[in-house]
Amino acid sequence: MKRFLRFRFSRPRAAVLSAWACAMVLNAFAAGSNPPPAPVSFRNDVLPIFSKAGCNSGGCHGALAGKGGFRLSLFGYNPEADHFAITRESQGRRIEPADPGLSLLLTKSTTTVAHKGGKRIEVGSPDYQTLARWIAEGAPGSKADEPTLVDLEVEPAVRIVSMGESLPMTVRARYSDGRIRDVTPWCRFTSTDETVASVTPQGRATILGPGQGAVTAWFSSRIVIARLTSPYSNTISSDVFRALPSTNFIDARVNEQLVRLNLQPSPAASDAVFIRRAFLDTLGLLPTPAEVRAFESDSRADKHARLADALLARPEFVDYWAYKWSDLLLVNGAQLRPNSVKAYYSWIRSRVADNTPWDQLVRELVTARGSSVDEGASNFYSVHQDPESMAENVSQAFLSLSINCARCHNHPLEKWTNDQYYQFANLFSRVRAKGWGGDARSGDGKRTLFVQNAGDLIQPRTGKPQPPAPLDAPAIDPSDSRDRREILAKWLTSPKNPYFARSIANRVWANFMGSGVVEPVDDLRTSNPAVNEPLMAALASHVVENHFDLRALMRVILTSHTYRRSAEVLPGNREDRRHYSRFFPRRLSAEVLSDAIAEVTGVPDRFTELALSDGSTEATSAFTNVVRSLQLSDASVKSYFLKTFGRNQREITCECERSNQPSLVQALHLANGSTLNDKLASDSGRLAKLLRERTDPASWIEEVWMLCLSRRPNEKERAAALAAFAGAPASERSHVAEDVAWSLLTSREFLFQH
Repeated sequence: MKRFLRFRFSRPRAAVLSAWACAMVLNAFAAGSNPPPAPVSFRNDVLPIFSKAGCNSGGCHGALAGKGGFRLSLFGYNPEADHFAITRESQGRRIEPADPGLSLLLTKSTTTVAHKGGKRIEVGSPDYQTLARWIAEGAPGSKADEPTLVDLEVEPAVRIVSMGESLPMTVRARYSDGRIRDVTPWCRFTSTDETVASVTPQGRATILGPGQGAVTAWFSSRIVIARLTSPYSNTISSDVFRALPSTNFIDARVNEQLVRLNLQPSPAASDAVFIRRAFLDTLGLLPTPAEVRAFESDSRADKHARLADALLARPEFVDYWAYKWSDLLLVNGAQLRPNSVKAYYSWIRSRVADNTPWDQLVRELVTARGSSVDEGASNFYSVHQDPESMAENVSQAFLSLSINCARCHNHPLEKWTNDQYYQFANLFSRVRAKGWGGDARSGDGKRTLFVQNAGDLIQPRTGKPQPPAPLDAPAIDPSDSRDRREILAKWLTSPKNPYFARSIANRVWANFMGSGVVEPVDDLRTSNPAVNEPLMAALASHVVENHFDLRALMRVILTSHTYRRSAEVLPGNREDRRHYSRFFPRRLSAEVLSDAIAEVTGVPDRFTELALSDGSTEATSAFTNVVRSLQLSDASVKSYFLKTFGRNQREITCECERSNQPSLVQALHLANGSTLNDKLASDSGRLAKLLRERTDPASWIEEVWMLCLSRRPNEKERAAALAAFAGAPASERSHVAEDVAWSLLTSREFLFQH
């Protein structure tokens, strides 16, 4: 009675008395002939109810400070702490084993007693009865020998659907004792693309539009996906699909998807468009007019393959891909000393030049040690200096997995737990460094990386270290004195690693195709499925089969008919944004655009960093050499143009650091900024020189079109340009030329890859 008097009910007493139904249920079980149900499991039965109801979400009691003096771990990542909070905190007032219906845990969640979080559970519902039974059983905690969740499966797992169709999802959990249980009522459902399908909290999916969609179901920190394909309502002759050309496995997988979705592929791009596209995606350069004409006149059937081989062998390839990997590995003078930047970039560049297999490059990087000046790869650990940062960036850079959320709690969108996070981070706990080698800017920058034989990272939640282990891999003996990073590197680069090959294959694919098979390109979590899983799997398999030779992957992309498709929009693929029925235009990156403008105008940019003959760089205030943007090793080199057009700042390991989105500031800079106008007005520039050499305006016009757009002008463009020259006196020809060139360099055709 004393416990009862603590409550001040906001509902009539009759509403409270309805809770006594739980006792009737228990009595019925005791008196009946059927065997009593199995005891309620706190981990397997109670916590899923809280998660489904949102009680342990970040906006409720799962918040860092909890709510109303009651705090639960986010989505149940810490069952022991949750059990203590429910059964022991506040003198155990939240449960009443002698009279479960009067427990605050039930009266609050049903709003029998005022609850700011609103009603979460209905009185008498199955969830209510489960909680009441658990309380009546004495509210036991999790047992060491109780069954654990092994796997989830969803039905349907794969289904071709039609617009307007509605279908229920069924999720089953398999436990370590072999028991299979329908856990659909306790799953949290989400749709990965609301334009294709929506899903109710109960798991009923409704098809809203065409495309490749997926429904994810989350239960007890595990995720399972149902893939739903809704074909487009296009009228396309079967002959179109039968006639689709196919060079390699890429075409086969993409074409199969187009057939499933009923998407019409666009025709092949012209030779002029293709060579421009291939040059920009492989080298970051525009082709010269002579190279365009040579490719157009080449009648050999294998000319696309020959072009791919030529591009992959050019020295500019090293500039472009060394720059890209420097983005990924954060080569940045804001975080490293000048000599360290030089050593780090030189190491990356040498590996690209030698076509070092990606797995070997990553192994060298992850296990690096020694001087930051003499051993360039060791600077990876100068950028990331604590075990947690090392773990997070290795995972993000080489697995495309963001495990940061698991640093404080179980990952809310992925399967990674707080324990797994600290197991992974503990692999780096013995990495140490000493010395900076003098003054911050004038010193030699030498920082020596070494590995101790002992030491562990303490997990804040438990106050103890977790056994070191790679993600989803067996733990290492904590007493083992070997460099734990060696074991990590072996697991990381293993062909059996489900993420490593997929991660780099997706990054390379996105470079050439404009979007990853998985988007964002560095987000391979299970709840973010590939838009074409067979293609993603095939790309990863190709990487493994070719021993992580990335040039081999680039060649197969360059020679595919998928890559060769034009950007022409057809009625049968107008709505496609992800399935590669056509080429998707995108704005050139800041560095590529800067170099393209400099190349066309013949006026190079001036930076405070110069490329040396051996491929390395040094900082200087004197200009004795010409440096392209893609030859800069240091992202901290100041450039208004590169900053305005979204250069990667290399501050965190994330593709979100780079922006290719157009903006008003960019438009104004192209219209009135010094970058373009000063170069066009230069008397020593290429366009002025060309105008002096070619007195015939028609000849000048054709050459400028070839320089800027890699094609000849069409009749309308030619007539307009000739008319501009015809109406101007000789003294104004240079101004007319500037205006014509400006119109080309600010056109979408020049600014965008297409």
